[in-house]
Amino acid sequence: MTAYHVVARNFSTDSENRMHSDEMANRYGFQGALVPGVAIYGHLIKPLVDHHGASWLNDSCVEVRLIKPSYHGDALAIEWPGVGEDVVATNQRGELVAIIATRQPEEISNEPGELGLLGKIKVPGRPDIAWENVCVGEVFSPWAVRLSLEENQRYRDEIGDDDALYQDHIHPHYLLSLANQALMQEYVMPAWIHVKSKITHRSALQVDDEIVLRSVVTDRSERKGHQFIAIHLTFWRDDKVAVDIEHHAIFRIAE
Repeated sequence: MTAYHVVARNFSTDSENRMHSDEMANRYGFQGALVPGVAIYGHLIKPLVDHHGASWLNDSCVEVRLIKPSYHGDALAIEWPGVGEDVVATNQRGELVAIIATRQPEEISNEPGELGLLGKIKVPGRPDIAWENVCVGEVFSPWAVRLSLEENQRYRDEIGDDDALYQDHIHPHYLLSLANQALMQEYVMPAWIHVKSKITHRSALQVDDEIVLRSVVTDRSERKGHQFIAIHLTFWRDDKVAVDIEHHAIFRIAE
């Protein structure tokens, strides 16, 4: 059994997503501002990377589920029984807050058409997100990103991960945060909650890599009064997919 103890921190109080503020989170019945799910993910993958090293960033697939909110200052226990087992995070109240399950990486095409990326392009701009403008099959405009040392260090600092591996390799917390940013580039989203993601590393991304993010809306659904969006993001380095993420969020919270 590998165990880590960390303190959850909310570094997103100035985010457009006001679920990271006490005022908005309280309105929806939470006890305070929510710590970003991408940061909890950053903590959860530590035992996997510590065990497997850089090879994990070259060939791995995990699904993270965010089960209960974490609040600033929560003491989290991150536990991993070993290879083939789930990584779990519990808070000081003994509540299960998040879990990572290992999945078998699936083959993926490097042909945009086979990934649904040659469909209708979303009209540029940021409308308020709403049921009627979440369109399954709609493709976001390509987004070019340079994976900078400064941003990589910032995301490392936010979760206190000083592993020397990330002096050159891009931290998974940074990569999953780009999925959030991809959504927020396309819609005004004043109150939303990241609920789960499936992340597949196919080729490790490095500091100063120039990549292009290409995304397509894969689902919208409604459950218990919540409205959900799902997108599939592919991170392209040259003409190959290096990372892909199936990203799910509640974009309208039940009131």
